[in-house]
Amino acid sequence: MPRGAPAATRNPLPVGLVIPAACLLALALGYPLIRQVVLSAQEFGLAQQFGQPPAWVGLQNYRDLVTDPYLWKVVARTVGFCFVNAGLTLAIGMGVAQLMTRMSPWVRMASQIGLMLAWATPVVAAMTVWQFMFDTEYGLVNWVLVQFGGDYAGHSWLIEPLSFFAVATLIVVWMSVPFVVFTLYAALTQVPEDVVEAAEIDGAGAWARFVHVVLPTIRPVLLVVLLLQIIWDLRVFTQIYSLQKAGGITRDTNLLGTYIYSLGIKGGEFGTAAAAAMFMLVLTVVLTAPYIRMMIKQEED
Repeated sequence: MPRGAPAATRNPLPVGLVIPAACLLALALGYPLIRQVVLSAQEFGLAQQFGQPPAWVGLQNYRDLVTDPYLWKVVARTVGFCFVNAGLTLAIGMGVAQLMTRMSPWVRMASQIGLMLAWATPVVAAMTVWQFMFDTEYGLVNWVLVQFGGDYAGHSWLIEPLSFFAVATLIVVWMSVPFVVFTLYAALTQVPEDVVEAAEIDGAGAWARFVHVVLPTIRPVLLVVLLLQIIWDLRVFTQIYSLQKAGGITRDTNLLGTYIYSLGIKGGEFGTAAAAAMFMLVLTVVLTAPYIRMMIKQEED
């Protein structure tokens, strides 16, 4: 700027337009979080629901939680379930997205419509269908297995934790795959064809082209999808709760979401449930931190 020229004045209009939205966002996100933190430091049960003032207990709810061995079983179960589901969803989604790049337009359109319908189905409606398919007496799965000679007449898939989580994984992955397929297919269409053809001319096989050309190109999208999938799979609630109500053993199949629900809504221990919710928030931040760090590094590069 030339010496002596008047200093440029900053236009306050953009900041003024952003402030109302920022305030609303801070209120919508901040108030529930602050309320949760306060509730986790109080003894808040059924008596407080009817007007009795809550007692301030500080970190006692957190101490009760972390000294309870059952919490750590639920945490281990939740983390394992999350990573298995996120990995399967990403692998299947990538496979289907790759297939879609090689389909004819009509087949691809039919596949996209099918995936869209599966994705748009309400969770409760989908759970009703899945419960019917795995029903002990009238389930389609048992009927098919019996027709192939299996001893599955009257078999209950929900009474054993391993088969319970196998069914839950099937449902969660089925519900999650369409989003991953659409996102990764969009990313794959952006991979430069000339780069792939150049790698092929240089002698790179299909797997080498996928690993060394395609994956690095769509890496930012993959990181975002993986981050979202981990967050969603950590928060799985409706599928597990519906299967528990359909005959599953609650204590042996609780994940953090249903555990918090059982503490608060069923047990009336709202303070402890709030502490468990804060614990889940910290766990989510810890598990997603490496992926966020990788995304930030990707942006810097």
